Amino acid sequence: MGRILRAEESLDPSHAPPKLVRRDGELDLLRKRYREAFAKGTAYHQLLTGGIGSGKTALAHHLGSELEKGGKLGGLAVQRVYVNCWRRSNDRTVLHHLLRAVGVSLPDRGYALAEMLDVFEQGIRKSPRHLLVVLDEVSALVRQETKLVYLLTRSSEVNLGSISLFLVASEDVLPYLDAASRSSFGVTHRLQLRPYDRTDLTEILRYRASLALGAGTYPDEVLDQIAGLASGTGDARFALELLANAARLAEEAGASAIEPEHVRAAKGSGFPTLTESKLEELPEASLLILLALARSLRGPKARVPTERVRTAYASVAEEFGATPVSRVTFWRAVKQLEREGIAQVEPVGSGQSSRLGMDEVPASYLETLVHERASRRAPARKP
Repeated sequence: MGRILRAEESLDPSHAPPKLVRRDGELDLLRKRYREAFAKGTAYHQLLTGGIGSGKTALAHHLGSELEKGGKLGGLAVQRVYVNCWRRSNDRTVLHHLLRAVGVSLPDRGYALAEMLDVFEQGIRKSPRHLLVVLDEVSALVRQETKLVYLLTRSSEVNLGSISLFLVASEDVLPYLDAASRSSFGVTHRLQLRPYDRTDLTEILRYRASLALGAGTYPDEVLDQIAGLASGTGDARFALELLANAARLAEEAGASAIEPEHVRAAKGSGFPTLTESKLEELPEASLLILLALARSLRGPKARVPTERVRTAYASVAEEFGATPVSRVTFWRAVKQLEREGIAQVEPVGSGQSSRLGMDEVPASYLETLVHERASRRAPARKP
């Protein structure tokens, strides 16, 4: 690997790192719920919901790993079985996966569901254990009028052995289940993950970067910039993908560390929101302010003080033969750029100038583009 990327797989959203960051409280709660139930000799069923990139799958993996290592129900050791229902979205395909987990193999076709359940029971009897079945992306399964959720939550009653169920979904799936299945998930058997905030995302990025990137190649300014871009949705997957793309671009450019410009390039190429047509529609003053902002952002900083941009804007306006707008009009234009999603305004402490940023596209690209538009619009200089 290069100077920056040392273990790129650690930035893959599907990678399960050794430590779970910013979900400690939720992990403690789930661990307690399952262990208390197991100590009483009873199975426990849980529904975990949360938005995209909220850490649901990572949390499920960590919980399953811990229970598998140290959990027991009665005299039965715990075996975790993870199934992604997006890929296996009906009862038969999920059950085939469960059969393989208990050491039984059946042809994909030729067996009715009832026959498959009988074979599953036989596999459990040969090697008794308590199964913790994690059904991730379970929305895809429950929308198919599944019978399997009911059977797994009633495993002891229907002679399927000892099973606890852990459902993971981005939405509340209980309305899609029959009443008997819903009854296994009371109020204390549900947990909704709050979205990650900017601080959470920064800590997650810092930890993953420590695993994946070379020391000193990921400045705090860059991690905070990426966290800010992802904080609107709280999506850690998006944040990790953006960091990975920025690291690749920095390495390709021969840089010794990731810079804000690499983040802008990664955001603009992978997740574009700014178009030339949107720039074309902006007033002349807004274009010149953007050009001033782009020039002010040269270097390692992701944000610059508003007053520095205003000073740069005065020079840009003079360069293109335009009359600078007033301070009030300048600020109105900046706020309009913020509403358009082109610039970011970051407030600071009382008595200090706010800071401006531009994370959607590389400053170098925007500078060229805005320069062309402004040159075409600006009045010709008098000889």
